[in-house]
This record gives sequence, structure tokens and C-alpha cells, in this order.
Amino acid sequence: MNQDIVKKALDSGVVIEGVQSMTGAESIAPDHMGRGRRPARGYVPQAVTVDAALLREVEVLLYRQAALLDARDWLEWSELFSDDGVYWMPSTPDQTDWRREPSIFAEDQSLMEVRRGRLQHPNAWSQAAQWGTNHLVGNIVIEAASADALEVYSRFQMMELRRDTVRHFGGSYRHSLVKVQGQWKIRLQRVDMTNAQAAYDYVIQAWV
Repeated sequence: MNQDIVKKALDSGVVIEGVQSMTGAESIAPDHMGRGRRPARGYVPQAVTVDAALLREVEVLLYRQAALLDARDWLEWSELFSDDGVYWMPSTPDQTDWRREPSIFAEDQSLMEVRRGRLQHPNAWSQAAQWGTNHLVGNIVIEAASADALEVYSRFQMMELRRDTVRHFGGSYRHSLVKVQGQWKIRLQRVDMTNAQAAYDYVIQAWV
């Protein structure tokens, strides 16, 4: 995608309905299926033994990404992702391929930028006064580890306040991390919400 086109469209408040290049789910290699074909339903993480310092480093990264979301610092949050990183929220826990079924979120860096532009627009109704979130992340397990790649499982709870309405979301994260210039970056963040199919008064606007 031409980044100049995106920036000009965001500046003008235009909603982008289509792009010529491959973005989001389509930009990922066909064999990158979001942690393989194993469904999320009934998933039990299997921990591997790692150095305590490595586990702590991963914990700090996950806690930081949650804190950045709560602080609405979406630009710095997106910088936690690698250049080819994707945020994926399947519509069902059994979903294994984002190309064949609709997802709630399937966004690469370009689509994250589009969402940031909407959220930060002065007229963004979802960001009206008294809107905020509070994340809790725990049960962090490293499932696979190599010198430059990690597979991480965790669970989360998120409370969202919008005026006088409180919504609660909970579920699991599965992160694929890669080392880029000595730092761990998120290549894939899969978010399986336990209540993804619940009825909501308004759609989810920001990343969970």
C-alpha cells in the first residue's frame, strides 16, 4: 500500500473502502495460519523450560502492550509489532485460517494506521468523554522457544467504560514473537475472546 495515500486519506477524514495492494490477512504468507491449525476451543498450553530472565522479559512486553492500550498510546503500541506483524481476533475459537472466514480483526501495520486515524479523529464518537479500558494479563506460558522466535500463551480480562456503560471482555492471547535488532517484536497477536459471539450495543472500536 502507498503510505502517502493512507496519510492523505486520514488527514481528510475519508473512509478508505478499498486498496490495491495486499493488506491485513492477505499480506501474510499462505502457510502462516495463526499458530497452526489447532483450534482455540479447549486449548491447553504446554510450557517449555526457559531461563527466568527470558520469561520476565516476555511478561514485561505483554504487560507493556496492555498498558499502552489503556493509555490510548496506539502509535507506540503498534511499534511493538514487527514490520510484518498482524493483530488477529478470530470470530470463532475454531477458526484456523483468516482467509476463508470473516474475522473481527485481521490487521497489519497499514490497517492499524487506518484504525488509529479513526480513533484519534476529533469527531470519533467512541472516544467521547468517560471512555477508557483496563487490562489484566496473566497465566503467561512460553510454549516454544528458539534463539530468535517464541510462542507465548496468556489470558486476559478487559473492562471498558463508555459513559455509564461498562463492558467486560475476557479470553486468551497467543503471541508469536520474533527478535528484531535485539528486541522482541510481535509478529502475530491472536486474541480469542470467550464472549466474542455475545450481543453488543455497539461494535468494538479499539484493540482488545
